[in-house]
Amino acid sequence: MTMQISKLTIEELAALMKKGAGITVDPAEMGGRPEARFDEYGLDSLGLLGIVGELENRYGRALPQDADRCKTPREFLDLVNNSLMAGA
Repeated sequence: MTMQISKLTIEELAALMKKGAGITVDPAEMGGRPEARFDEYGLDSLGLLGIVGELENRYGRALPQDADRCKTPREFLDLVNNSLMAGA
């Protein structure tokens, strides 16, 4: 039985930011401004690293090494989703 891999969404990323870094972000706002930098939302590299770790645990596989260096939600979602789909 294989686990169904679904794409990471803006809503899930916002929930992970809340859970992992204590940062409340409106998914609609982030979706409307996917090029806004994470630091504009108050998410630093350590917070992003925590999100990467949470996703690696969830999917049982490593994400690309540069995932924690992404600067925007769009960049992060593209990298994570491309990685997940490539390994599915």
